Amino acid sequence: MATNTLAGTSLSMRSLTPQTQAFTSLSGRRSGLISSFGRKNVSFNLQPRQIRLQISCAAKPETVEKVCDIVKKQLAVSEGQTVTAESTFQKLGADSLDTVEIVMALEEAFGIAIEEESAQTITTVQEAADLIEDIIGKKSS
Repeated sequence: MATNTLAGTSLSMRSLTPQTQAFTSLSGRRSGLISSFGRKNVSFNLQPRQIRLQISCAAKPETVEKVCDIVKKQLAVSEGQTVTAESTFQKLGADSLDTVEIVMALEEAFGIAIEEESAQTITTVQEAADLIEDIIGKKSS
């Protein structure tokens, strides 16, 4: 019986043909055991991979650009510093008063009202743009 050790979280296989008994089970975070039960060619290549999941409402590019411009103006961002959708207010040097002023400028520029609870959750340009589009969408419905 061939035996291999692999790194992984959970794996289970069964043969589709009744003549061949091949049951494999792997569990645990560090290592596990794979038994080939008489099979000659059993190989697995499991490599740890970092998976990054990002979910975005994807506000319109023009909304994101307008929010970037407002943030630049409110924080007096230097010409050499870029503001993108992923930019956080904190990394741009904004304190809580600056954030309030940004929200007020966004409300004025887009003709909307942002609830205080929602305003407190905004930390990035993308979040602000997504919230603005959500409010505008609800307003027009």
